[in-house]
Amino acid sequence: MDYIQEIFFEPSVIQAVIVLSLVCAIGLYLGRIKFRGISLGVTFVFFIGILAGHFGLKINSDMLDFAQNFGLIIFVYTLGLQVGPGFFSSLKKGGVKLNLLSMALVAIGLVFTLVLSWTTGISLSDMMGLLSGSVTNTPMLGAAQQAMLQISPDDSEGVARMALACAVAYPLGVIGVIIAIIILRKMFDKDAGKNLRNLEDKTYVGEYHVSNPAVYGKTIKDIMMPLDMHFVISRVWHDGRVSIPASDTKIQKNDHLLIISGKGEVDSIKTIFGEQDETDWNRPDIDWNAIDSLLVSRHVLVTNSKMDGIKLGSLRLRNAYGINITRVNRAGINLVASPSLRLQTGDKLTIVGETKAIDNCSKILGNEAKELNNPNLIAIFIGLVLGLLLGSVPFMIPGMSMPIKLGLAGGPIIVGILMGAFGSRFHLTTYTTQSANLMLRQFGITTYLAGLGLASGEHFFETVFCMEGLLWIVLGLALALIPVLAVGIIAGRFFKVDYARNAGMLCGSMANPMALNYANSTVKGDEPSVAYATVYPLAIFVRVITAQLVLILFS
Repeated sequence: MDYIQEIFFEPSVIQAVIVLSLVCAIGLYLGRIKFRGISLGVTFVFFIGILAGHFGLKINSDMLDFAQNFGLIIFVYTLGLQVGPGFFSSLKKGGVKLNLLSMALVAIGLVFTLVLSWTTGISLSDMMGLLSGSVTNTPMLGAAQQAMLQISPDDSEGVARMALACAVAYPLGVIGVIIAIIILRKMFDKDAGKNLRNLEDKTYVGEYHVSNPAVYGKTIKDIMMPLDMHFVISRVWHDGRVSIPASDTKIQKNDHLLIISGKGEVDSIKTIFGEQDETDWNRPDIDWNAIDSLLVSRHVLVTNSKMDGIKLGSLRLRNAYGINITRVNRAGINLVASPSLRLQTGDKLTIVGETKAIDNCSKILGNEAKELNNPNLIAIFIGLVLGLLLGSVPFMIPGMSMPIKLGLAGGPIIVGILMGAFGSRFHLTTYTTQSANLMLRQFGITTYLAGLGLASGEHFFETVFCMEGLLWIVLGLALALIPVLAVGIIAGRFFKVDYARNAGMLCGSMANPMALNYANSTVKGDEPSVAYATVYPLAIFVRVITAQLVLILFS
């Protein structure tokens, strides 16, 4: 029996892996339990880690730090990769609004922290520890501790208390944000089914009757040249015959055009061509191959690595093969197939044309589904290196005596977003299947939570079960719940932010990947993750800066 005790309690590589694995396994199993339809999921791993640490289960501190930080790095980087392809389009369409709401949440939390410190008599350093825990932001805690040491180099006890306050408030931050999301879902998720289509499809298909004399006899190229908008004319019906238009196809009176565009461009297209037909071409049950006898519609995958970063228009596939690419599905989102769109490995193209022509076009694009099953690990490791280098670069802010760093979380997620969005331009294949990306994300966040729980568990309960600890609990929960609810209600009611983006924005503002996992489980699609990544980089940077500013200005 001695060897069993040695395996579980004597620090070693084997012991560290066994303990972390057991904490993860037990936490994930218990996370399946639902209470009134609600489950904490992966967050349960954190609480199991706290219990294990409380009962004296320890692992080597260096290995614990590595497991915890490496898990966080893997999570945020793969999250950036997943949302990167749609990140900048989301930033244009609603990112400014989301980031302003995120900054409002940060400001409310800071003001609330100062008010609570002045009214309760709790030191500002302890309150900053509670705030760091309630917003589950360990880079913020590290920045605050560095500021404390700069203000009072000998106050090691104050720095230690700050970390303990963070550990007490951390689980409350996880629970508080999840509670807030549950409340917001009850309030604002009534139209989830109606909005789901918009989350997954950025395109709209409409049939238009040409009745504007200004376009009679003009070619498609002449019509589109002065327009600052993107749409694709998929089919043209002229005198009852259907054809795939080319750039030199002339539009005639009473032609019917099948056009793929963004939903917001429908009115402009009606102004250009004329009235819109009442046929609903956006129904999911349409058999596109039954529309006419000559043309078929097929999905073709981009698996040829030489296509990475190539502009769709430069391939001139329409002229070469007589086909029409109507839309591009990327990371589950349908995009309009504009000539300026750069292809990426894994893109799924919807192509209309004759069967033989599509077959010939497929050979150029690849269309080998098995190629997508091979993991592209080179881009992942390169991205991790670049992310950590970026997170380690010190940024000097005028008026501050210490540099600011993005840290282990901020750097990797920014590089992940950039790699996902622009990696193809440098012929770096960043594509991973959704299941592979999800597995890496889940592995990362689970390992991070297990390590964090083990690190916090030793003194957790003795701190909690005293008068000061109970006050910390109340204040930590208030800091996690009240600002989130306030901004969430304002965003949903006055700024009309839908539930999915609202939840993702709040999780990103609070740097709370556990709550994000819960939010993702309540909706279909990846919209919460996109919103999370939209606000996370700025939010974490501002929190790191303000943590130091508040201590310097008000201590």
